[in-house]
Amino acid sequence: MTSRRDFLKQATLSGLAATLMPLAASGQTSRPNILFILADDLGWKDLGCYGSTFYETPNLDRLAATGMRFTDAYAACPVCSPTRASILSGKYPARMATTDWFGAPQPDTAKNHKGTRFKPLLPAPYTPELPLEEVSLAEAVKEQGYHTFFAGKWHLGHEAFHPEHQGFDVNKGGHHRGSPHPGGYFAPYGNPKLSEGPDGEHLPERLARETNAFIDSHREDNFLAYLSFYSVHTPLQGREDLVEKYKKKKAALGDLEPIWGEEGERKLRLVQEHAVYAAMVEAMDSAIGIVLDHLEETGLANNTVVVFMSDNGGLSTSEGHPTSNLPLRAGKGWLYEGGIREPMIIRAPGVAAPGSVCSAPVTSTDFYPTLLELAGLPQLPEQHVDGVSLVPLLNGKAALDRDAIYWHYPHYGNQGGTPGAAIREGDWKLIEYFEDKPRELFNLARDVGETKNLIDSHPDIAHRLQDKLDHWQKEVGARFPSPNPDAKSG
Repeated sequence: MTSRRDFLKQATLSGLAATLMPLAASGQTSRPNILFILADDLGWKDLGCYGSTFYETPNLDRLAATGMRFTDAYAACPVCSPTRASILSGKYPARMATTDWFGAPQPDTAKNHKGTRFKPLLPAPYTPELPLEEVSLAEAVKEQGYHTFFAGKWHLGHEAFHPEHQGFDVNKGGHHRGSPHPGGYFAPYGNPKLSEGPDGEHLPERLARETNAFIDSHREDNFLAYLSFYSVHTPLQGREDLVEKYKKKKAALGDLEPIWGEEGERKLRLVQEHAVYAAMVEAMDSAIGIVLDHLEETGLANNTVVVFMSDNGGLSTSEGHPTSNLPLRAGKGWLYEGGIREPMIIRAPGVAAPGSVCSAPVTSTDFYPTLLELAGLPQLPEQHVDGVSLVPLLNGKAALDRDAIYWHYPHYGNQGGTPGAAIREGDWKLIEYFEDKPRELFNLARDVGETKNLIDSHPDIAHRLQDKLDHWQKEVGARFPSPNPDAKSG
């Protein structure tokens, strides 16, 4: 019997939906290479080109100056694994049931987990791996002759679901863990998928140099290099020289001190001044610079599409509270903008105008069809069903022909967030909570910080968005939490 995966692959080879013009129509002489760079836990305000005045990111700022910067780009989930799965599948996490970070409590273990034991709800069951039935982005381009490479954080399942089983020819460091444990960011790493470096070697730079080595081996071929940093996920560890640099910067700015607010029951960092986190951000940026410089030196920059994105919002309410996402509300683990709005840059030579800025709402499922179109490869509409190509935006169009963007997170976040779902349509955003909490409606154009709940003053808008959200949840087969018999009241 032909499996869904085999069918889609056969459809690719036969030219299913091959109605696209190759990038040569935009001035390219050959199919472009693809460099996809993914950060972990990096907040929307953590780059200089997004407004940070404490962290220094000259290389990503340079990338933005040569490509398109997106102001309203979203991760498909406020935690990592679901968003990562959405990028490689072109599907919303709810459609695949990959709705929580892989390793989070399932309903049966939640009963004994300290963070969920007495909560009002038991989290929905979820699938803890990127299903092999999905035709990954790597598989789609590999079928068309691309060489494929993965470096860094995977966190999409155990051994049978590792990158080498999901379309990547080479895997440097990707396995089931979501942080660089036990060695952290300095060798010896203890990573089963990455050979040890000399003691003290720094992981971000190592991943960059592994990426350059792959690029060197395929200069004459088409390649997809997927550089997926562990940075800036905990543990909070920075290079000593950079930590010292930012301590001095704090002092020069008048001995900046933490300023705290509250989000629910969690304290919330309100200013960017964490020296170790700043060191981690700059080290990642420097590693990105190593790869970008190499593309220039090898003459490949003009024929390489470069994408940069983060997998969820910055960590501001837990685990050291290292960054602030202001003016956005909350952070990682929350359905507020601080948890899902991301820094995102695409450099597509000959397509996106250098230094351009796009305010159209986009999301992580959109990369799959976008990259296929930029490469002039056949689309797979039955696979990337929840993605919309961003090429019209890159060409200067102001908006996409899309109805809405959706989120479904039926879990308790380690960072304080509660189970819920959300929809954004135009400037309007509705958040539905699965606990007995009132819904929230915000106009993001007027209130990006989500401070004014307009649910009572605009019931017609709330009702319309709720209907759309309900319909979408049914269409994707979304799973929901269940009442917790051990819940504590009061």
